[in-house]
Amino acid sequence: MSEQNHDPDDRDAPVLPRWEFPIVGIGASAGGLEAFNEFLDHLAPDLGMAYVLVQHLDPKHHSILASLLAGRTHMPVSEAGDGMRVERDHVYVIPPNTNLAILGGVLHLMPPAETRAPQLTVDYFLRSLAQDQGSRAIGVILSGAASDGVTGMKMIKTEGGITFAEDQDSARYSSMPEAAIASGYVDFVLPPAEIAHELARLAGRVAATPREAPAVPPADERHLDKLFILLRRRTGVDFAQYKHTTIHRRIQRRMLVHRLDRLADYVRLLQERPAEIDTLYNEILINVTAFFRDPAVFDALAREILPRIIERCAGGGDPVRIWVPGCSTGEEPYSIAIALLECLDEAGVHLPIQIFATDIDTHAINTARAGLFPDSIAADVSPARLARHFTHDEQGYLISKQIRDMCLFAKQNVVKDPPFSRLDLISCRNLLIYLGPVLQKKVLALFHYALKPAGFLLLGSAETIGKHADMYRTLDTKHKIYAKKAIAATLQLDFSAPLSASFSVAEPAARERAALPLAGRDLTKAVDRLLMKRYCPASVVINEQMDIVQFRGQTGEFLEPAPGEASFNLLRMARGALAMELREIVGEAFRTRAGTRKEGIALRRGDETLLVEVEVSPLESAAPGFFLVVFRAAHGATLAPGSASAPGAQHEERLAMLEHELATTREYLQSVIEQDETINEELRSANEEILSSNEELQSTNEELETAKEELQSVNEELSTVNEELETRNRELSQLNNDLSNLLGSVNVPIVILGTDLRIRRYTPLAGKHLNLDDRDIGRAIGDIELGIRVPDLPKRITQVIDTVTVQEIEGQARDGRWYSIRVRPYKTIESRLEGAVVAFVDIDDTKRALQMAQEARDYAQGIVNAVRHPLLVLDKNLKVVSANPAFLDTFRVAPLETVGNLLYHLGNGQWGIPRLRKALEGVCTHGEGFEDFVVEHDFEAIGRRRVRISGRPIDAATGPPFLVLMQIEGGADNAGLAPDKE
Repeated sequence: MSEQNHDPDDRDAPVLPRWEFPIVGIGASAGGLEAFNEFLDHLAPDLGMAYVLVQHLDPKHHSILASLLAGRTHMPVSEAGDGMRVERDHVYVIPPNTNLAILGGVLHLMPPAETRAPQLTVDYFLRSLAQDQGSRAIGVILSGAASDGVTGMKMIKTEGGITFAEDQDSARYSSMPEAAIASGYVDFVLPPAEIAHELARLAGRVAATPREAPAVPPADERHLDKLFILLRRRTGVDFAQYKHTTIHRRIQRRMLVHRLDRLADYVRLLQERPAEIDTLYNEILINVTAFFRDPAVFDALAREILPRIIERCAGGGDPVRIWVPGCSTGEEPYSIAIALLECLDEAGVHLPIQIFATDIDTHAINTARAGLFPDSIAADVSPARLARHFTHDEQGYLISKQIRDMCLFAKQNVVKDPPFSRLDLISCRNLLIYLGPVLQKKVLALFHYALKPAGFLLLGSAETIGKHADMYRTLDTKHKIYAKKAIAATLQLDFSAPLSASFSVAEPAARERAALPLAGRDLTKAVDRLLMKRYCPASVVINEQMDIVQFRGQTGEFLEPAPGEASFNLLRMARGALAMELREIVGEAFRTRAGTRKEGIALRRGDETLLVEVEVSPLESAAPGFFLVVFRAAHGATLAPGSASAPGAQHEERLAMLEHELATTREYLQSVIEQDETINEELRSANEEILSSNEELQSTNEELETAKEELQSVNEELSTVNEELETRNRELSQLNNDLSNLLGSVNVPIVILGTDLRIRRYTPLAGKHLNLDDRDIGRAIGDIELGIRVPDLPKRITQVIDTVTVQEIEGQARDGRWYSIRVRPYKTIESRLEGAVVAFVDIDDTKRALQMAQEARDYAQGIVNAVRHPLLVLDKNLKVVSANPAFLDTFRVAPLETVGNLLYHLGNGQWGIPRLRKALEGVCTHGEGFEDFVVEHDFEAIGRRRVRISGRPIDAATGPPFLVLMQIEGGADNAGLAPDKE
């Protein structure tokens, strides 16, 4: 195990505080153990980083991964525990059947989601790491199958961290690294050893800054402007009015990759390497997206907004038109298309759908058009939606053609290019947060122009309309859904196109012909303006917020701008006591949706009093939600102090008017009090409902967060278990090889059976002699026609298993050869009985040799029995082995008295002659025979006899001691026998 020294250039690198250090999140799956071992072998143990290994593990299998890795590094290796604080120069390993998250540098074990979909444990931790550590996060993807980790790598890169992936040549399984590399979110593609070396080079240079975007130092502002010029010249996009802090964080990340400390040096690098400008441009455009991101937002759309759009379009016969600016790789428009299609199916309505999805990133647009997404989208898309709207193959999930046909993708710069128009909905989520205030105002005005009068705007969770409440009405504060307001003046937008060249260069006659209808239209407008100015009563058009959207006639006598912030609100612009009357009249019109009218409203103008008539009419048929307010002054109602009326009459008239105003004020105040009480009751009830709903939503949110991640597939888990137990598997493989070689070299047919008498394994010789092949594995031995006939073999084997004894029987093959079948019980190391072992030992040669020996013995015995002289066969101890009938008849003895007894004990000891014994022992030890040994003795049964004894060795070829054949002559009578010369 080698240790990589630090890069010499890092000697002056800043030392991070004790509580701030980089954390490396390493994701792996099948083949990851081998890659991680190589990574640790080349990793210096004192880089000041922490390492967290997240691998797909079998949830039902105890993990020994930490113990396997402990011997590969000097750093402490431990299994991650709940509440464990991460320390530098430590290695942490995820435990099985859990998701791992980090918050404030503390690890937390999260329960896995109860779902059949693959468990994306790598994405779960890397996303948590990016959110918690920001630019101090480092992501590494090693060998593994599937595509887990792509989303996590994207978030790490978005937050300013560094990303690595194992190259395809060194990865045992390249699916996970390839998916990360193909996404474009990987900074370095290296073998595990080179990744360790690169981490050593980066040690101490990783930014130790908080997650918030860093402020741009004043000294760098000038160089930042130069960088914007280079970007604009290369890409055509001006980032000068984007938020500089966000862009500066991306720049710092690229400087870290190139080991640059000053922005001026990085600008010089951009000038020297134009390809780096493209890389920086792509990183600035990184935006985290997902299918059905923030599910609660899509629930609100499907519940409140999309049905209203469908109802409005179905009534007018118009297509549904939606725009998604900043669509990135297409997940957002496709999600809206799916949700809209589901709402149409629920409503039973068929409408044409046009979803315009635009982005400034050409690569993202091309990816969106393809509609092919990695397997990780299963974490965000329900199984029902995946089955209905996607097809799955080895490359990932392909969205259906029906959904793709609804979405039109195009490259567009939203702050520069003309927008779409007559839109029902604009979904612009997490785009405004990257724009400066000037661009935000411009984009919101552009959206207002593009929407229909009753269109909707959807923003991201961190975005708001800000100071543009005059253009949009809030519908859902939590989910950032707004409705378009009608405004008093037409917005001035700078995307208008010039007149076409064909019109400007047309011949004079053509211009005159074209001018005739134009002049007619202008004349009509001029007449309308004159009539409205001279004869139209003073009137205004208001919306439901009482904001004036249009003025008609001369309204100066009744309305005037209020001091302070400019406002077109009707009540704020009303003169004098007219405001209170208008509140009551307009409020009644709002409630009843019918026309209201009131006369005799006194309006003071200096020393004069003007009686005013106000009429409010709804414009429901032409413009729903808008009302026309008409002001008329009663003819001759103006009273001046210098008139001819008597002072008393003036006083009484004045008093009557004051009393009328007082009565009107009391009625108005009473109505306001009643309205306030009603509103207070409703607010209290609504507050209780909101509190209850908030608790339910919090609970639902927790459940959704817990259920958001899913289980890894069984194949992944099994592959990981195999990888984790690689050391043991190698040992088992070696033992299996040894066993196979042992069985192959054993010159005995052997069959191993289970307790059900089914064949589990057999030796090659057994296959040859018993007619077995691979198809017989798993078959019962009683169902197979063996080449050896053994009666009741299955029954014998069952007896061996039941009694745990050994049996040996004989059987004969078809070719006549004999075998000894030895059946032994099969026992495990733990002494568990799991079958039987049947060995077929070839005893044909032994059987035939015994048979031949028996035949020879019978033959010799027949010869011996046929000899008329008494014969004895003696062993080395001179014990009688056999006696022929002539001996038994001659000496009148029984076989039991003779065979098996010593020669000297026969009869009355007549054979106990020392010289005879010596001669017989000489035959036994030296093989020296003797002839004509004469003995004369009184035999118990036959009387005195003289006999001649000869002795010869038997089996001389075997060497001493020998068997002795003792022949006796003359036992019948004494004729012809010479006396013994003893």
